[in-house]
Amino acid sequence: MKYVAFAVLFLGAMILNDKAYAGADDTKWVTKCLQDNTDAKVSVDVVTKYCTCMNNKMDENETRSINTWEKSHPKEQAACDAEAGWTK
Repeated sequence: MKYVAFAVLFLGAMILNDKAYAGADDTKWVTKCLQDNTDAKVSVDVVTKYCTCMNNKMDENETRSINTWEKSHPKEQAACDAEAGWTK
């Protein structure tokens, strides 16, 4: 059931956010980020906004996952936390 909710919210975010709709590679990374954060203590909508924001900040040629990349980019992580409304 969680995966269905993630899929529905993710697709909604993709439609509403034209930057996130850049391509299949973006979809793959954001989906992986959503899966990596299934235990987050925030709503799926917040996680979707966060993952989409982080993906948009990453270079198109980046090979690391969002959750790996965020560890070496604290400024971007903080900005996306704020944009998504994720308080840690």
